[in-house]
Amino acid sequence: MVIRRMEERDLSSVVEIENDTFSDPWSYESFRKEAALVNNIYLVVEKEGQIVGYCGLWGIAGEGQITNVAVKQTCRNQRIGEKMMEALLDEGRKAGLTAFTLEVRVGNLFARKLYQKLGFREEGIRKNFYSHPTEDAVIMWI
Repeated sequence: MVIRRMEERDLSSVVEIENDTFSDPWSYESFRKEAALVNNIYLVVEKEGQIVGYCGLWGIAGEGQITNVAVKQTCRNQRIGEKMMEALLDEGRKAGLTAFTLEVRVGNLFARKLYQKLGFREEGIRKNFYSHPTEDAVIMWI
């Protein structure tokens, strides 16, 4: 398993995972644009030549806003998400970021437990943050 910076050649695979994972997915162009910005960090996980996960953050005023985290459905429960998030936080710290935040669906207990394991704390709720279906988001910080 290799964790590395996202490149344009990865985007088709990333968008495929995004579409399979989220009800309101980002587009190819959104990933291309955001991954190219100098303050942002986007990573992919490559296993046996295939992209099996990705994550990213926006670097804003010394903080990292984690925007995307997904692992291909057939590759879940292999600690890929945990290792990729650890790498993202490490890269963010190397870039000078001192705090990280994210939103996660209230009902996504698996992801919430993973983020807590990584040191995130639940700090609040954003009402009706998600659509398809409508659901509150838990705001988490580390």
